[in-house]
Amino acid sequence: MAWWHLSLNKMVFFICVLFIILSVGVHFTPNFSSISIISSLNGASPNYRNTCIDFLHSIEYKNRSECVDRPVEKTWSWMQSKRRVAKCEFKKLKKPDASVMLNRSWVVFAGDSQTRLGMISLLKLVELPEGVRKVRGELAKLHKDYSTFVDSIGMKLDFKWKPYVRRLSKLMLEFKKNKKYPDIIVMGAGLWDMLYENNVSDYDVSLRGLRNSLQDWNSKDGRVQPHLFWLGMPTLINSKLKTEEKRHNLTEPRRIRYDNKVNGSKLLNKFGGPFLKLDIQLLSELCGPQCTKDGLHYDEIIYDIAIQIMLNAMLIESTHRPHF
Repeated sequence: MAWWHLSLNKMVFFICVLFIILSVGVHFTPNFSSISIISSLNGASPNYRNTCIDFLHSIEYKNRSECVDRPVEKTWSWMQSKRRVAKCEFKKLKKPDASVMLNRSWVVFAGDSQTRLGMISLLKLVELPEGVRKVRGELAKLHKDYSTFVDSIGMKLDFKWKPYVRRLSKLMLEFKKNKKYPDIIVMGAGLWDMLYENNVSDYDVSLRGLRNSLQDWNSKDGRVQPHLFWLGMPTLINSKLKTEEKRHNLTEPRRIRYDNKVNGSKLLNKFGGPFLKLDIQLLSELCGPQCTKDGLHYDEIIYDIAIQIMLNAMLIESTHRPHF
């Protein structure tokens, strides 16, 4: 089973890490050979605020231009100047490490075009470039589901087009009904609710319905809980939005109101819920208006960072991963 393989890989990794730290104190990991040990995990507390998860979004951008006649490119890193961030030893995972983590796993992205961009960023880490180009071609500006299988690591990857929160609730109930749960679920919606339904109270009701759809996701078979991530809405650059309808409905004050409803719904880990937030709003704001052409969809670096945050969070959470 996919979840069993994912759990086993991480279990082996952390058992080896802890054993070696206690016995010889040497950095050596059999499954993640290029990943430095996240040192703060040694005394990690189950309390969310006492883990390195709090610092996962502490990133900074840098401009890089190797040639004068080439456009300036942005790079990024975690803020090593901050001692508590540096102590966590977050790492940008490359293909070998990500492939081990996701080996024989089932990953589902569900939501709108923001979530789809996140899915493509994950695929870039584990798939050959031609495979990624094929996916981009098939999904460009299309509102549809997509499914692929990465043969090299036995990973199933699904994208579910669910741009409204109420559709996410139905998807979660389907998983429960079929008793088949992905290893990783990344979801996020809100922009379509803002643009087309334009009712923040209804959005609040839908979010609470999503939270309720997760109740009784438990079993007595010792199954490991899926990793749940909420991909937030981006910073909205109103002047760059392409239509009058978008400029009227997709404003920053309204996005803040909708985000506050997400916080109040208790969906997010920080507020007692099951989802760890991938804060696209923060990452896009730090990058700036030059990182988006349409005021809504940002450069790939934003979603690449979100995936790196997700994978590092999975490593942290695996030290005290609860069962259902």
